[in-house]
Amino acid sequence: MSGQKAPAGRRTVIITPAPTANGDLHLGHLAGPFLAADVYTRYARAQGREVLLGTGFQDTSTFVVTTAHRRGVTPAELVATSAEQIASTLETMGIGIDGYTGDDDRFTKWVVDFIGRLYAAGRLELRTMTFPYSERDGRFLVDGFASGGCPHCLAEGCAGLCESCGHLVAAGELVGVRSTLDPSDPVTLREADVLVLPVERYRERLRAHFEANAGGMRPHMAQAMAHMLSRPLPDFPVTYPIQWGIQVPFAEVAGQVVNPNAEPMAWSMHASTLAAEHRGADTAGEDALWLAGGGSQIGYFLGFDNIYPFAIAGPAMLLAFDGRYELPTWYLTNEFYELDHQKFSTSRGHVVWGRDLAARVPRDLIRFFLATTSPEHQRTSFNADALARVTELRLVAPWNRIAERVNGWAGRGPLPVPERSRHAAALVAERFAASYELAGFSLNRAAEAIADHLGRLDRRVVSDEDAGGYCYEVRELVRAAAPILIDLAAAVLAHDTGSAATEITPVTLPHLVAVGAGR
Repeated sequence: MSGQKAPAGRRTVIITPAPTANGDLHLGHLAGPFLAADVYTRYARAQGREVLLGTGFQDTSTFVVTTAHRRGVTPAELVATSAEQIASTLETMGIGIDGYTGDDDRFTKWVVDFIGRLYAAGRLELRTMTFPYSERDGRFLVDGFASGGCPHCLAEGCAGLCESCGHLVAAGELVGVRSTLDPSDPVTLREADVLVLPVERYRERLRAHFEANAGGMRPHMAQAMAHMLSRPLPDFPVTYPIQWGIQVPFAEVAGQVVNPNAEPMAWSMHASTLAAEHRGADTAGEDALWLAGGGSQIGYFLGFDNIYPFAIAGPAMLLAFDGRYELPTWYLTNEFYELDHQKFSTSRGHVVWGRDLAARVPRDLIRFFLATTSPEHQRTSFNADALARVTELRLVAPWNRIAERVNGWAGRGPLPVPERSRHAAALVAERFAASYELAGFSLNRAAEAIADHLGRLDRRVVSDEDAGGYCYEVRELVRAAAPILIDLAAAVLAHDTGSAATEITPVTLPHLVAVGAGR
């Protein structure tokens, strides 16, 4: 993944797609976009850059309804509980979100306004589409309501988006379609008129944009995007003939709602505005940070399965406004994070919740292990024994031995820091920067750098004459690892006056607590 730093004077707007409000965040959520976005944001701000990070929750997804049905609660009850849990887990894991969206009137009105402006400009058209239909319940089945095989890759899943190949999946084209709520329910196919965005009209402009920003994608997404944009794109349904969601005011589709996968651009704008307001900025409207020439570099940390709404349908909507908006220029995707090499499944109880793990394990250890195993280019897996073993060998034990050594000099000084130690620290910072910059962002390599340099400092034989240089290199390693090891960095650097130094007075360093050793 090639690319550049954000130009001086520009802000970086980072969005991580809103998780569905049908449960808490498990490690699969955290190991992908959330930890990565937080690490990058912390690093970039340490470099003096303006960064806004937004996310939230989405309650309009049909998966809220299917999960509520399975749990025997109302969708509204599920949303209320899930929204609180998601926010709490992000805070518990140290994920510093600036703008956290919800389901309030402000957001709903903005979505209707955004879609309404497309409608008023004639960019949406009425089309007849085929949908599965439950004869028993008398309702159309879309997205999470309909299951079957993907018509593009044959992988089993739900309608809407294919988790395997990333394509848009029309419910009426599912192979062997069935009702998700009740697989025994006879399903037929019926036609309904819906409003669509003719995405094909924008395909060449989309292709040109992504070819110009080819370095803003990891290889899997680049391959999928090239495939999708190499052939005609299907009409994208902006409204659905169902009841759950944001109601639209258009007479031709009275009683219909906004397709949840048509919300991403309006939602992203809202999230970025909330983020700016949280950080004290005065914005002039929900879309102010996205206006062309407004000084924003916009990008996403997201799962591969979300690329269609955020990189094709969404940007096509932006193009439909004839140059009003900036288009996102980079997408840092991740693959699935599994539990013991099987997909996380709340229905089967095959899950590890982020908050539950943080109650037993120091979050720096969790963040380090998730960074080590983050599914950047292929599926990876969480295992509790591996968490304990890897963090003990690569983080806790070497750090504690280093801390013991440094603590022997605590309070002495100031001690001289030789040029060779300043040079070594600069090399360390350079290696970490290569993993933190968007051009080559990698949690895996950043975690590897932490382990490598802890090992180097742990093995080093140090005399009293070299104590100042050694303590300085330890401190600078902590500074470089700070976006991941947030609590250790806060403790070590609490009274730090800066990295440039020719002398240092060593301070007492805290020890790390291993998994299972008590908190």
